[in-house]
Order: sequence, then structure tokens, then C-alpha cells
Amino acid sequence: MANIGVFDVLGPIMIGPSSSHTAGAARLGKIVKTIVNKPIQEVTFLLHGSFRETYKGHGTDRALVAGILGMNPDDPRLKDALALAEVQGIKVDFVPADLGQVHPNTVKFLITDNEGIKWEVLGSSIGGGLVEINEINGNKVQITGEYPTIITCHDDIPGTVAKISALFYEEKINIAFMKLVRSQKGMGATMTFEVDHAVPDHIIQSIKQVEGINRVIVINQAGRDSNENC
Repeated sequence: MANIGVFDVLGPIMIGPSSSHTAGAARLGKIVKTIVNKPIQEVTFLLHGSFRETYKGHGTDRALVAGILGMNPDDPRLKDALALAEVQGIKVDFVPADLGQVHPNTVKFLITDNEGIKWEVLGSSIGGGLVEINEINGNKVQITGEYPTIITCHDDIPGTVAKISALFYEEKINIAFMKLVRSQKGMGATMTFEVDHAVPDHIIQSIKQVEGINRVIVINQAGRDSNENC
């Protein structure tokens, strides 16, 4: 039986009406903003399942845009997010879609940043304001946004996990969760580390120097966020 806390019973502090469709949507948008980490020019939201059916009535559209603008779920400006995005020159579009065998509250973000770089991020609001990011530019990941997170895109070669884990050990950073996904043996792989403390810049630079590492995305809740495009 899963442990249930007060947060799970009462839900998040938020601008309603729904923890899944509003608070979760805002959290998804804010995490995606952190992943992109550059000014956004335009974003298309591909809405799946119940998001697709009820996004206007439950304020999912406003919440997603609020997150992209950097707002928290309890920000009183959330209700005006669409107008605020227009003022900032951010083009937004909402498209009903079938994204396959995914959670009913799922959205794919199709983003163009101010440098013309394209991003695709897939995420779900899984209840009670909790969320998961499942794909970044086609790379499988598992991000909850609850912990500082390091994502590496790298060649599938022996020793990569050990080398990065050793860097965390040397800095006394505890790994809370780790997931490794590869496309096929000997090809590209993606690792997700969720850790207990924000990762300092010198460790991030050391990770980038590990043999076979191609790109690094950093989501540091407790520090400055930075990233590169996978």
C-alpha cells in the first residue's frame, strides 16, 4: 500500500477548479519552461484524453500557459495567462490529439524558442497536482519535478553510470532515483538522476566531460536552472 500524506488528501494550494486539470497542468508548463530555459516564441499543446475533452471548462488551457510563463499553480494571474502570453508575443495553440497509450491527462508541448530551436516534451498530470515528464525530444525520461534533476543523453558504453555516480559521491550528493533508458544496445541512451540537493556548476561541467556524454539537461529546484538541447 502506497504511503499517503496530507498533501495527497487535501491537494495542492492552487487556483482551481481541478488539481489534475489546473494545478497539475500549471506544474507541467513550469517544468517545461525550465527544461527549455530560453524565451519561448510559440507553443502548440497537443491535448490527450480528458485534457482534450475538458481543457476549456477546467481552465487547463490557462494553466498550461501560466506554467510556460513561469507561474505557480496558486498564482492569481493564472486566470489571465492567455492574455499575458499575447502581451509577451508568445503564440499559443491548443490541438486535440490522440497520443496513444498514455495517461488520460497528457499533453505534448511543441515549442519553438527564441533561437528557432524546436522542442517536444511529453508530460502527464497524474492526480493531486502531481506530474511526470515522460519524453524530451523523443528521449524517454521520468521526471516528477519534486527533486533537482540531471538528464544525460549519451553513448551506450560501459562505465558511464559509475563515472557520473562517482561525481555525485565526491560532492556528497545523494541520488534519490535513477532511470536509464536506451534505444538499443550500443546506441544512444538517456539517464535521469533525481537527487537530494541542487547540483553545483562544477559538477555539471565534470559530467559534460565524461566520455560519451553528448548533452546534459539540468533542472535544479534549489538553484539556477540550466540546460542544453538533447
